[in-house]
Amino acid sequence: MTDYADATERIMVAARERRGFAVTALAVHGVMTGVQDPAHNARLNSFDLVTPDGQPVRWGLNVLHSAGLSDRVYGPTLTLKVVERAAAEGLPVYLYGSTEPTLAKLVPALEKMFPALKIAGVEASKFRKSAPGEAAEIADRIKASGARVVLVGLGCPRQEVFTYAMRPLLDMPLLAVGAAFDYHAGLLKNPPAWMQKYALEWLWRLGLEPKRLWKRYVLLNPNYLARLVAQKIGLWKATPPAPATEPVEIFAV
Repeated sequence: MTDYADATERIMVAARERRGFAVTALAVHGVMTGVQDPAHNARLNSFDLVTPDGQPVRWGLNVLHSAGLSDRVYGPTLTLKVVERAAAEGLPVYLYGSTEPTLAKLVPALEKMFPALKIAGVEASKFRKSAPGEAAEIADRIKASGARVVLVGLGCPRQEVFTYAMRPLLDMPLLAVGAAFDYHAGLLKNPPAWMQKYALEWLWRLGLEPKRLWKRYVLLNPNYLARLVAQKIGLWKATPPAPATEPVEIFAV
């Protein structure tokens, strides 16, 4: 199990050691993408670190596994902690994903928060299927930039597929950071602290983007809770597949 300090330190150790390290922060939606897709489940199981992004995931770990987690490890907050440490240690960061307008707001926002931050490169998503060999070209650009940490903001599950595919090609940690780019660029507002504490962030997000997110929350949240209860009382047992080892072409970059 992990917390912010542990997760940040593990990421920074990989950055210092020039070692591939795949990280994602999963809320209910991210967990359920693995439940519904065995191939993606195997990819998630191959990650070096998966943190409980949402309170329901933290609760589930505590209920089923006695994890004793007192707080979640929220992707946008973890992002800032890693960027802060990277800035302090002089380790350049590469930003991959989202859109040009979002990145144009994100870069100065991060530089204002962390004046010592070195941004090695910025690359927006192309929002299309990748061409054969394109993953290697992206990896070459990232390596040539001198980056030591890569932040990936492609949305779930695209960012996890991208991170899984790029991990063997890069000697640095890759963090799938979800909506962190939008939050820190000032395009999304965080919900009040009380909503975060009581696992109502989904309601806040649904109110902000109802057309895009209604299926995610209205359908997946009850499914997650039903499986959690069934697993707790012994009616259902999770049987996760072995970690994936096969290469995969990036399906959206």
